[in-house]
Amino acid sequence: MTAKPPTPVRRFGSIVGTVLTYVAIWLGLVLLIAGVGIRWFWGRITVRDMMISLQNVDLPAGYTREWQGFYGIVVAPLVIVLILAACHAGHALRVRTRRLGAWDQRPRRQRRRTRALSLGLALILVVTGASVFSSSVGLADFVRASRSTMDIGDYYAAPEVTGSENQRNIVNIYLESGEQTLSDTNLFEKDPYAPLEEQTSDWQSIEDYQQYQGGGWTMAGLVSSQCGIPLKGTIAPWYGGGNTAPPDSIRTYLQGTTCLGDVFKQQGYKNVFMGGARAEFASKDTFLQDHGYDEVKDLDLWKNSGESEKDFRPDWGLSDQRLLDHAKDEIDRLHAESEKTGQPFNLSMLTLDTHEPATAYDYCPVDTESRLISVYQCSMEQVAGYVDYMKDKGYLDDTAVVIQGDHLKHMTSSDSFHEQLDRNDHRSIVNRVWVPGQENKRRLRPGIDQLSMYPTLLEAAGLDIRDHSAGLGVSAFTDAIPGGSAQALGPRGYRELVATDSKDFYTRAWDGEEVHG
Repeated sequence: MTAKPPTPVRRFGSIVGTVLTYVAIWLGLVLLIAGVGIRWFWGRITVRDMMISLQNVDLPAGYTREWQGFYGIVVAPLVIVLILAACHAGHALRVRTRRLGAWDQRPRRQRRRTRALSLGLALILVVTGASVFSSSVGLADFVRASRSTMDIGDYYAAPEVTGSENQRNIVNIYLESGEQTLSDTNLFEKDPYAPLEEQTSDWQSIEDYQQYQGGGWTMAGLVSSQCGIPLKGTIAPWYGGGNTAPPDSIRTYLQGTTCLGDVFKQQGYKNVFMGGARAEFASKDTFLQDHGYDEVKDLDLWKNSGESEKDFRPDWGLSDQRLLDHAKDEIDRLHAESEKTGQPFNLSMLTLDTHEPATAYDYCPVDTESRLISVYQCSMEQVAGYVDYMKDKGYLDDTAVVIQGDHLKHMTSSDSFHEQLDRNDHRSIVNRVWVPGQENKRRLRPGIDQLSMYPTLLEAAGLDIRDHSAGLGVSAFTDAIPGGSAQALGPRGYRELVATDSKDFYTRAWDGEEVHG
């Protein structure tokens, strides 16, 4: 029996079904290629990491990783779908030509089974692609955090100083992109931290010191280690889509929270911050000034002080050598004032030589295949020289020193060391801790993240704080974790808490309303 030509409704349905099948194939390929590509090049990331990368995406000249991603995720699936569609159309045309333009003569049930099978296979591709993509970006954790009823405010501990009779000066040095993993000589040409390790061989360190989930840039490192909370935004003061840095020149910066500089200010400290870069970038100056820092010395000061042009990198700021030369003068001044007045000080600083692209100054001979490894070593030589200077001056007798990376090394497509770091499960942040006297022998709790560095810094400065707690963190100087602390949560619960938007908490914090635990 000859099949009847399809009615217009059936014809329309057939066209819609075919289009949906091709859309499903395209979507499945996009998700599958994106998921595999993310896992291959970057390992497991978060949805927020992906959103930040997409906000900052650029397609520079040359065949870079950005272009590879564009061709792989955007162009390749479209080309594959067009090829399949062309083959299908060509086959249909040949069949119709052979049958002199007749409609498909197969029984209707057979035609339906064929279309259903095609659509089913396309849906399987979509499900597979979605599963791979979801796993690569931690979509389940993101959804769980978005729907979570947990709030950081329920676990936040405002630091309460219970004793200050042993308070001391403290120097806090942030190393730009200071990742401990770079010391692995099985992965890299040499250990760039060797000069620092030699100078701090009798210091303590926190084994497996971790970047908090969702962090990974300088302001996130400063806020987490000085305030004990993840850096997040709300719709009110700025909108960052979650874990992103605020824009330059915002009016206030998390004034509702009590941070490191606030506590030191309350205890009579003088707070000074020094950096080679412009302090206005990402509103670092606002953060520091809103949280107890008396002086912020940055690029503008160095440019106005007669520094030679050869000591500046045009894209960023003053070299680490010159910054630390200024830091020697600064600690001389602060220590002399402290001995005269009895006022302790907190001197914090941030290096920048190791921020990519690698810039080698005339004091930095490049003797490695990777230019960046040599730059890291040269920067560490400057920091080690500063430690040696403090030692020679006798400052280490009454001054604690904490050296820490501000975050793991960036892994954007133009950055170095993807092969060694992308899928490395043992990445950690470099750190060294010096506390004068017997306290330097106290064991430091391994595996803490940047949120616990806040109370660690307070205790390194000789302050006693209730329950060793501040923000979401618990000091590395204790193994006793309070029962109601965020650090007492299991790994899954802690990840959920850190990832949750906590809109009520951050709205109060950014609005300047004092937050309480």
